Amino acid sequence: MSTTSADVLPSRAVRAVVAGLACSLALTACSGSEPDDPPSAAPSDAASGAATPVPPDLLEAFGRVLQARAAALLDGDLAAFRRGVARRAGFRAEQETYFDNLQQLPLATVSYRVDPGSLVRRGDAYWVAVHLSLQLEGYDTAPVESVDRYRFSASRKDAERFVLSSVQDAAWEERQEVRPQPWDLGPVEVREGAGVLGIFDAGSIGDAEPLLRSVEEGAADVAVRVPYPWDARVVVYALSDPTFLSTVDDVPGGDPEVLDGLTFPVPTAPGSPTVASTRFLLSPAMVGRAGPERDRLVRHELTHVAMGQLDDQAPLWLSEGLAEYVSVQSLAPEDRRIERGALAAAEDGVDGLPADDTFNDGDSAVHYGLSWWACEYVARTYGESVLWSLVDQLAAPGADADQVVTTALGIGPRQLARRGARLLIATFDPAFLEPKPSATPSPSATPSAAPSAGPSTGVPTPAATAPTGPTGAAR
Repeated sequence: MSTTSADVLPSRAVRAVVAGLACSLALTACSGSEPDDPPSAAPSDAASGAATPVPPDLLEAFGRVLQARAAALLDGDLAAFRRGVARRAGFRAEQETYFDNLQQLPLATVSYRVDPGSLVRRGDAYWVAVHLSLQLEGYDTAPVESVDRYRFSASRKDAERFVLSSVQDAAWEERQEVRPQPWDLGPVEVREGAGVLGIFDAGSIGDAEPLLRSVEEGAADVAVRVPYPWDARVVVYALSDPTFLSTVDDVPGGDPEVLDGLTFPVPTAPGSPTVASTRFLLSPAMVGRAGPERDRLVRHELTHVAMGQLDDQAPLWLSEGLAEYVSVQSLAPEDRRIERGALAAAEDGVDGLPADDTFNDGDSAVHYGLSWWACEYVARTYGESVLWSLVDQLAAPGADADQVVTTALGIGPRQLARRGARLLIATFDPAFLEPKPSATPSPSATPSAAPSAGPSTGVPTPAATAPTGPTGAAR
């Protein structure tokens, strides 16, 4: 596909349907009309009493509905999909939006599994936990399992047949920490480039082509600079609606609205240490901001993606500093920038490298800048390979970050922080080389000259453009 392509994904070849149900069931398509069931409130676990085992006949009925649903999603059969959905207008419309969303994704696997011990009965309907496994072909190394609470209602025309009348229970989701994907929340527009799957919406689809191109070029640049296996394929969420971002817990600084970008792992199941893929998102404000600043942010986030789980095992000063360092290597020295606050902090003096627990506080711009220039100092003094060696050594179980730095560099973390700060000053402060009054400060500093240590480097607005990932799992 052309590197600037933004076409809707082509229709898929037939793929295997994975049954994945709690019992072995024949694939039997449901027939007849769906009921106009009125909505029923999700049951309270406390009020409904303990869950009861699902009788085998109900397992079989629920299984037929879910197997037919999986097959319809993989085959793109809307009529078959509708047969398993209650006819309540609002619910059916939401479900048809979901069907349309999934038809745009490169689905390799769709399967469902019922939790037999989760059944709660309410009238003639049953609430039960259902595990959905979904794999994006070419982007996920394994199916990704999520769980939600589904409501099965009896058909008014056929008491032996069930249809879905709800696929969510907000209170239960909150207790179980269920996190939806963009295609679960509303209409999306999917576009694919060379190794890039972009998830957009109506408000951002106009920016799809230049953004896909930015990610393609950024992935090619990062892949040759990060010395770890990576296929340079990635999923990026670029939505104008902030709803999905608001569902992400434990974001750096605690406020998702101030983030410009976020990289996050996608585990194969809730709580699993196995990661199926690492994806990243751009904030609504950054999606339409084409140009060097966004390109630099994209390269930063792609560096975290390329590092994979090694990124999580490094202290933040190293993982974020490395991402900053890599993201500016393709820029000419005169085009590199750093937040003026980081320069001011360096001139005031530093006592050590930024700590993980305060990295994303109100001084995050300072921490990103100082971390980047600590990495810059290591690369210029010892060679770039030593930076990656630090990452490798810190991935060892029980590794002590301070000891690793001291052994590898012959200086401690405090000395490293100070030397990095001095190099930052030498690069960006005109008074360092030419002691005369400077012009009125701008929001970001530019290199004053190339110091003797080597070419100068900088970064555009690192305070907002280089956030870490949720729960420290990947940044």
